[in-house]
Amino acid sequence: MRWVAAVLLPAPVVAQVVPPTVTTTIETPADAIRQDAGEYARAFGVGAAEAERRLIALDASVVATDRIADAYRDRLAGISIEHRPALRIVVALTGDAPVPDEAVSAGGLTLPIIFHTGAKATRDRVIWAMTYHQAAIRAALPRPPAMGLDPRTGELVVVIGSTGGQPREALRARIAAIAGVPTRLRVLDQVDVNLSAPVPLAPVPLALGGARLEGTSPDDGKRYLCTAGFAVTDGTRYGIATAAHCVDQLDYVAADHSIAPLPFVHQWGWGYQDVQINQAAGPLPGLLFADTAKTIERPVLGQRARDSTRAGEFVCHRGERTGYSCATVELTDFAPAGDLCGGPCLPTWVTVAGPTCKGGDSGAPVFVGTTAFGIVKGATYRDGACAFYFYMSTDYIPQPWHLVLGAPIPPVAPPVIGARGSP
Repeated sequence: MRWVAAVLLPAPVVAQVVPPTVTTTIETPADAIRQDAGEYARAFGVGAAEAERRLIALDASVVATDRIADAYRDRLAGISIEHRPALRIVVALTGDAPVPDEAVSAGGLTLPIIFHTGAKATRDRVIWAMTYHQAAIRAALPRPPAMGLDPRTGELVVVIGSTGGQPREALRARIAAIAGVPTRLRVLDQVDVNLSAPVPLAPVPLALGGARLEGTSPDDGKRYLCTAGFAVTDGTRYGIATAAHCVDQLDYVAADHSIAPLPFVHQWGWGYQDVQINQAAGPLPGLLFADTAKTIERPVLGQRARDSTRAGEFVCHRGERTGYSCATVELTDFAPAGDLCGGPCLPTWVTVAGPTCKGGDSGAPVFVGTTAFGIVKGATYRDGACAFYFYMSTDYIPQPWHLVLGAPIPPVAPPVIGARGSP
């Protein structure tokens, strides 16, 4: 079995048949949750109504888990969501002192919050170890590893390609001694890379997250494909945020294949960031495409901070190569292997389970309902298939740039007099 951890590189542009003009609709927030709930229902084998209640309850529980994280920061190893056999939130704490369970009610559900004690280290301690001992850990191994916090046990998980002939337990103990925290070793044949792919001026009225971006690389003269993330503004200018490893000068390609240039503004691609902003000609709405066919536009009305994101969170993304799909968050404190961040990556990236990601999804928006979570950077492959992808939280969009929130919501159509079911 071969694992390849990769940045979702721009994909090569290939010849395309120009599609006909597509009619789009703007979702209401209720429609947005209902659509994502359909994906949740398929993933976990529950009814559509139950799935919708669960997503509403999970969103409402953020206030409670943020409070818990603050109250137990000196003991907190992590917070995770379990979907089977029933939905619940689990809080892992160090030490043996018991904490009474809690519950939060929303969406017609009572969501249990269960406290487990006995975790091996706090989240703060493991993040500190990954940040400050990363160079020493890399030097102890034949190839720079990926690292992350297991929020269920409080362990540092180090993922390596091979032990280099050393006994596995001896190597694990050596890394644990360097890191100063409990460590679990995972040996996989892996390589980390970015997700972008080679591919290819009329004005376009709207630029939307999840749309197609193309640009020509000055290095090889080829066209490369990426995905638009979110509409952003600095209060004066408007632009599209995508991945920094995409080509600098980008074109927005609409559904009818018309093209709008998006001039390069700036990029930030070191350590904890992989974000680039390209300027639009005028104001943009806070909208993103929320389906594969680009017939549904969804308003962005808020964003979720990385510290408020729980392992097991159910999120969706809309990539140009893979379309719309949803899966669960695996790790919220992850450092990809290799030098994908202009050098070593900090443990600030969030991973989401596969199997849906491909080159060309770089920059894609990660969201659930009308809440923005992040911008896709890269992925890890196993036997050529997507094992998981990782994204940069919208926390790290550089100031003064910030998300454009809100978009026109279609009015509710009045009942047709005489129609079945109308007065």
